[in-house]
Amino acid sequence: MFADDRVLIGVVKRAKDFEIARRHHWYRIPEGQLPRGLNAEYIALFLSGRSFEEWGGSVAFFARITGLELARRRDLLPDESRRADEVYYKVQFRDLIQKDPPIRNQPARPISFIRTTWDRFIGAEFVGDLYLKSDFFVDRVYHALRS
Repeated sequence: MFADDRVLIGVVKRAKDFEIARRHHWYRIPEGQLPRGLNAEYIALFLSGRSFEEWGGSVAFFARITGLELARRRDLLPDESRRADEVYYKVQFRDLIQKDPPIRNQPARPISFIRTTWDRFIGAEFVGDLYLKSDFFVDRVYHALRS
């Protein structure tokens, strides 16, 4: 884990989707939601809704990404016919690790996908901390020019 590793935070609204992530180690993202591609070393999950009493409204789990493929919804969720032809990124990862403490969404703000760096992710207490621009955090431009 390096300070400049990239973390993509996605939203899980259904208990079924969280079980897929926890047991089968994959998460789906509609292809149209990430027009620039995935470009991350880690995936983190923001658990939203009443299904997640203990962690609801927080980024509570993360994992190292191990693979990525494109698949149609019908292949990922054969028992669901809704939007069966839509294409998704199937993000594969190692075991989920619980973030302790979780990153809370206070004050509450709508979340879809958040791109951040490992140093911000690991130190964040609140979702707003994922966007901090302090000298303490990785300067992406500096590192890009240095490379």
